[in-house]
Amino acid sequence: MDRQEHGAPQDEPAYAPASAVVRVAQCLRFYSRLSVPALSGERDPHARPDFAAMTDMIPVAGAIIGAIGALVFLAAHTLGLGPLIAATLAVTALVFATGAFHEDGLADTFDSFGGGATREKRLAIMKDSSIGVFGAAALVLGLGLRVLLLAEIARRISPLAAAGALVGVAALSRSVALAPLIFLEPARSDGASAAVGRPTRANFAIACAIAAAIYAFFGLATGLPASGLALGAMLAVAVTALMIGWSKAMIDGQTGDVIGSSQQIAEITIMLGLLILAAG
Repeated sequence: MDRQEHGAPQDEPAYAPASAVVRVAQCLRFYSRLSVPALSGERDPHARPDFAAMTDMIPVAGAIIGAIGALVFLAAHTLGLGPLIAATLAVTALVFATGAFHEDGLADTFDSFGGGATREKRLAIMKDSSIGVFGAAALVLGLGLRVLLLAEIARRISPLAAAGALVGVAALSRSVALAPLIFLEPARSDGASAAVGRPTRANFAIACAIAAAIYAFFGLATGLPASGLALGAMLAVAVTALMIGWSKAMIDGQTGDVIGSSQQIAEITIMLGLLILAAG
């Protein structure tokens, strides 16, 4: 999951972000393919992002990205296409909006951890752009689970609740997924996670608090059960802790691909929590 492949130059950050709007713009440029114009005060809108400065706005950018999927889902539902097709179109829209950014990390991580016998071999596999059997399986299962979970939330609760889940889960999963960046050292000195800097634990806590507020607001406002929201958040924390331990054991650190795979797994886990306690 290296944004070098998506056109991000490797120069130093052009400025210290001065406003929340600028930080959101930075996050959107990094996490998506959305065309975000240069804003007042930016010397170079394409400069390498500085995670230490923009962490608190990652959940806001995540919610904006999730809203794209939510709008597509609601439009498909309004056209009478049914929850499964609506969910498929929504997830497809998210994949296109992000350039399969996190999906790429999921595939690379599972290829690496599943196919490498040594730390060095795992890091080499992770850097390779080709996809092996473990990565392909992870992609198919991950995308399939996201579609089916979203469709089932719409069926058991409501289409509006599914749309709310897309927004809230996008915010929370991207924030929780930063945990490996906080608690593990970069596994490679030349990787994306080393290049973008590391947020402080205080900034990470702020991001998680903002994400939790967005997640709770959109969840409760659209009819998702409070118990399901709580379970989804707890499961996301638990599975991210497991990812940290797994990454430590496999490569003795973290990479951008590990962050991407953590986001995908957290997203699936949160929706599982929402569904477990949803009305039958």
